Amino acid sequence: MNETSIKFRSVSLDYKLANEGEISSFKEWVIRRVTRKLSYRKLRVLDDLNFTVESGVTLGVVGHNGAGKSTLLRIAAGILQPSEGVATMRGEIAPIIELGTGFEFELSGRENIFFNGALLGHSWADMNERVDEIVDFSGLGDFIDHPIRTYSTGMVVRLAFAIATTVDPSILLLDEVLSVGDQRFQAKCNRRMVDFQQRGVTTVLVSHDLSAIERICNQCLWLDHGRLMAAGPVDEVTSQYRVWIEKQNGQQQAMTAVLP
Repeated sequence: MNETSIKFRSVSLDYKLANEGEISSFKEWVIRRVTRKLSYRKLRVLDDLNFTVESGVTLGVVGHNGAGKSTLLRIAAGILQPSEGVATMRGEIAPIIELGTGFEFELSGRENIFFNGALLGHSWADMNERVDEIVDFSGLGDFIDHPIRTYSTGMVVRLAFAIATTVDPSILLLDEVLSVGDQRFQAKCNRRMVDFQQRGVTTVLVSHDLSAIERICNQCLWLDHGRLMAAGPVDEVTSQYRVWIEKQNGQQQAMTAVLP
């Protein structure tokens, strides 16, 4: 019987937003803040999420922009704490969530391998044994000794993916990573994802690319405005999500048609 790697129990997250409509200037905002007369409203980003992910499962997370997908990953990575409920993660986590997270942009790519590795809990000696493999997988060539600030978005993601997937994580968290890079690099990523599945690594992949989700994942979650709409085998959940998308598109077309 597989162990549980990820467990969300009644997880909700609220953001506290200032009521800006009451404020006419920055000076007034400062005064209200200092005198504690600034009022706030809550924005619920995730609402009572309950799910478990067994070890070795590749979980896809789908939903429209603002559905709460990336927020779910940030809670899983320990970057955010739930306002309510408990999120439990078992194993070493390697997150690729926000572009540039874990990198120092004035350092070279090679130096950032050691820097990023240290943030993931690996020693200099450990990363030194892996550095050639990381450089080779990233395909950055001589750019590996250039500052990260000179890299394109795709180059940064390639390096981040190479580091995260070479340090043998128990749980890998990916946010729209597989859509970056050329077809050759995407094929390398897909092969590594298959290898991870065979080795029992738990992976959570957020993506708008339903074809990639269906190709790589075996389980899926569908979020809508922070709520869990469906969870289960990937083909079942993506089929429900596609029907919902078609329905939404049909409603938008109908509204457009009646506009003067």
